[in-house]
Amino acid sequence: QVHLVESGGGSVQAGGSLRLSCAASGFTYSTYCLGWFRQVPGYERERVATIGSDFNPNYADSVKGRFTISRDNAKNTLYLQMNSLVPEDTSIYHCAAAPRCAYSPALFTYWGQGTKVTVSS
Repeated sequence: QVHLVESGGGSVQAGGSLRLSCAASGFTYSTYCLGWFRQVPGYERERVATIGSDFNPNYADSVKGRFTISRDNAKNTLYLQMNSLVPEDTSIYHCAAAPRCAYSPALFTYWGQGTKVTVSS
């Protein structure tokens, strides 16, 4: 059975940092593309960053230069280092896995429940 479990969310002031983690199990982790998405209730889920099985990262324009996605295949864990946070980053962050990288969340097969990030001004 597939499990994706996020952790590391919380409340920070603008300019602060958080590191999200996503522990995965139940599928061939190293061969999958992994991603972070975020969603504010009532709005569409948006892509934050993805990282392929080749470790190639791709970022949404809104987070480039501030966020870093990484993966540890030995630990089956995905990370998102978030620096210089702004109130617009407030959202529920979900990790996801797909056989190949894509921009659309609809193409991601497995999803975690999410972790909440709140950035205050």
